[in-house]
Amino acid sequence: MSIPIHPKQQSLNRLVLENGITLIVRENPTADLISGRFFFKNTGSLWEPREKAGIFHLLATVITKGTERLSSVEIAEAIESIGAGLGGDTGTDYFMMSLKTVSNDFQGMLELLAEILRSPTFPEEEVTLEKQLICQTIRSQKEQPFNVAFNQLRSTMYGDHPYGSSILGTEETVNKLSREDLQNCHQTYFRPDNLIISLSGRITLDEAVTRIEKTFGNWQIPATSLPLSSFPILTPFPCEKILDQQTQQSIIMLGYLTVGVTSPDYPVLKLLSTYLGNGLSSRLFVELREKRGLAYDVSAFYSTRLEPSQFVVYIGTAPTNTKIALEGLQQETERLCQIKLTPEELQTAKNKLLGQYALGKQTNAEVAQLYGWYETLGLGIEFDQKFQEKIAQITPEIAQTVAQKYLLSPYISVVGPT
Repeated sequence: MSIPIHPKQQSLNRLVLENGITLIVRENPTADLISGRFFFKNTGSLWEPREKAGIFHLLATVITKGTERLSSVEIAEAIESIGAGLGGDTGTDYFMMSLKTVSNDFQGMLELLAEILRSPTFPEEEVTLEKQLICQTIRSQKEQPFNVAFNQLRSTMYGDHPYGSSILGTEETVNKLSREDLQNCHQTYFRPDNLIISLSGRITLDEAVTRIEKTFGNWQIPATSLPLSSFPILTPFPCEKILDQQTQQSIIMLGYLTVGVTSPDYPVLKLLSTYLGNGLSSRLFVELREKRGLAYDVSAFYSTRLEPSQFVVYIGTAPTNTKIALEGLQQETERLCQIKLTPEELQTAKNKLLGQYALGKQTNAEVAQLYGWYETLGLGIEFDQKFQEKIAQITPEIAQTVAQKYLLSPYISVVGPT
């Protein structure tokens, strides 16, 4: 049965099919298009053993390269001949396949996607090629100061926790991955009771149920259970890492170990990162770039994560300004702990955050992504409305309390000429 939805979203429904597939449908008849996101829960780099770091990313690159019935070229031609879009993607907390097509071609693309999801062959030559390309990307990132600084910060903050590794893995782990590893990973996690299908476009709930059941209805739940994972408990231990590298600018990052998306502090930290470092009117941009001329680039971000996330502020500055830029970055962050935001400052940040949030739900693809992502994280599609309500309820006192809880003791990562 479908669950109750906010009155403004009556065209949005969620239900669970007999074989465990969770189906989310947002009907949008304005354009003759359908976008879909096919998420698998308990996947992504969070669920990778350390020695197989990067396996889900590799799987995403090769899953469309051949099935028991179709070759890589035949799959590509089937997609491109009708101007559709189909591909794989992975992150820290998910594996996902995306689909976009006009409504008349939806059933054909759905059947193609089902074949890719259920019977990929992972051709040996394609696996070898993709491993080489991934290793090239890993090497190229080592030449980019921002990525070097962030990798240094991430590994220091997370240690042996899976979040301490890039979703790409390392050259060592990627080179060791085999076709058999991919087959085992696929067999373990690709199952109907682990699948969330999120659709948005010119399709009704009844049509979606009929098509999904026709295409995926005979996919049975395996007798084995999904593997359980336990993650290391993270204890903040702030320290400073400086890497001497001859670059034209110094990259300075401050990282604060915070919380995952299920914490009541999550929306507050989203608002604080918006106030500090989002856009040309943000506090960091105005104070450190416009007024003091210290920054080539300055910003803040707080990633949505299932496990404890990191709140990061960073600046790119002239090497001669490294010390003063570091002090300025830390002072502006700690100011949130010492001085309450005025009601006007807080409301401006709320308007910016909620405005950008609304703009991020304009297309069918964005809508399918958002609701599928929330469901994958265990938040449910109701979180879309709850998040906006929680942002509206934040007071200056709440903002300061949360800042004091997390933003006083940073991990520091610096890359540049000493």
